Amino acid sequence: MFHNDAQSYPYSSRRTAVFARKGMVSTTQPQAAQIGLTILQNGGNAIDAAIATAAALTVLEPTSNGIGGDAFALVWVKDKLHGLNASGPAPKAISAEQVKASGHAKMPLFGWTSVTVPGCPSAWATLSKRFGKLSLLQTLQPAIDIAREGFAVSPTIAAQWQKAAKVEHPEANSPATEHWQSTFIPNGQAPKAGDIVKFEQHANTLELIGKTDAESFYRGELAEAIAAHSKATGGYLSAEDLAGYNAQWVDPISVNYKGYDVWEIPPNGQGMLALMALNILKKIPLEYRDNTETFHQQIEAMKLAYVDGQKYITQADQMQVSVEAMLSDEYADQRRALISDQAMLPTPGKPQSGGTVYLACADDEGNMVSFIQSNFHDFGSRVVVPDTGICLQNRGCNFSLDADAANYLVGGKQTLHTIIPGFITKDNQAIGAFGVMGGFMQPQGHLQVITNMIDFGLNPQAALDAPRWQWMKDREITLEHQVPLHIAKGLAAKGHQVQVCYDSGIFGRGQIILRNPQTGVLYGGTESRADGYIAAY
Repeated sequence: MFHNDAQSYPYSSRRTAVFARKGMVSTTQPQAAQIGLTILQNGGNAIDAAIATAAALTVLEPTSNGIGGDAFALVWVKDKLHGLNASGPAPKAISAEQVKASGHAKMPLFGWTSVTVPGCPSAWATLSKRFGKLSLLQTLQPAIDIAREGFAVSPTIAAQWQKAAKVEHPEANSPATEHWQSTFIPNGQAPKAGDIVKFEQHANTLELIGKTDAESFYRGELAEAIAAHSKATGGYLSAEDLAGYNAQWVDPISVNYKGYDVWEIPPNGQGMLALMALNILKKIPLEYRDNTETFHQQIEAMKLAYVDGQKYITQADQMQVSVEAMLSDEYADQRRALISDQAMLPTPGKPQSGGTVYLACADDEGNMVSFIQSNFHDFGSRVVVPDTGICLQNRGCNFSLDADAANYLVGGKQTLHTIIPGFITKDNQAIGAFGVMGGFMQPQGHLQVITNMIDFGLNPQAALDAPRWQWMKDREITLEHQVPLHIAKGLAAKGHQVQVCYDSGIFGRGQIILRNPQTGVLYGGTESRADGYIAAY
């Protein structure tokens, strides 16, 4: 079961899969993974470790996620999979008409217009209260300590930080965003790899969240600070928006792919795109990974899923078609029949009506967590609440100002969400947690690592290391530079418009932890395209 030696695969020479017996944490920052492992060794379970790791990542990777972001989780506890949706809605006071009247033709990246209610603190508190063994403050304490004492910036994050510091945009320099510079570029220079950074205000905020089980963030001192900054600088977010929010437990959705059940969070998340593509692929034999036909079939299936998702996926109770219809075998058969030997220009079908961090944790009790959180694009909205260190997300930029679009902006509505945790089961037993970060690359990454493991037997590290592709639009695809030349030429001959990219950062960053159902042994992989690390014992 996905045990092929990583060294036998030509693109897996950097690392091999990590094996352990008692516990494992896989994420993009070594210090965050070590924090999660310490929580496991000190009496916490996988849920506690996931919260501690997630909180640490808000300190160590501020370029990608933060206290003011959203989160999703798939949690395996006592032989059952639970889903948590901690994505917040648009403020009730906002509307598409107001945004257009303020001079915007589309949703902006920066400033209050793109800010939705943050879900991360509620995710941590909700998970801790239901499944954790430690208090929320105990799980947040390591992140509080590193924020206060300082941490050494890792190479990947330093590069992202420096890139963000060079962004010049009027909306990124406004009264609403003026505290971003003093918080993250205090001396006018973005930190370099190895520089020590301290976030005292961030530490104080995490401490308040821990002491109050996140009540302070939504109905207390921090909520008052957020609402006051919004009112003072022309924002839409109100104290009422924050007070009315709680993360929601949801039923995960799945398809059976060649004997394995693959699970995702239901809409408003885009995880269904990966499931739709797998549903199309499941009746297509994929014999060899490094084969033009394999790449072609995967890309065409992903295209068909994506255009359907872009047309239909939004807040669940406002979708024009049902999840069941979009994931039905009958609809998959219809879409599969459209795949030919040549690259298509995909169009939506008609089913029957009806800059992110990822981590995986497992413990010796059988619990496993697939967790993802994000501020979305480029540090988020750049709106930093004074004296709190809270940088708010810009998830609202995924709303549309087109009244005919599924994600048309309405106050109080959730938009299509890119962040998606994944999970695999077989015969009602947990196989493991997986995820690939990277905006709209995420379902494409999910499809690729799943087929790498299930169709081609690659272990988690080899599945992550294998070179990736990304469908961009129409017939345009981008291939990672390690994809063999004969495949690039073969895809071009099939009508794909091929570009080769040497920036591996655009192909997502993944983590995987699997469990052998017979022995309980854990084995995992981490992203070689980032500062990925696995801590285990």
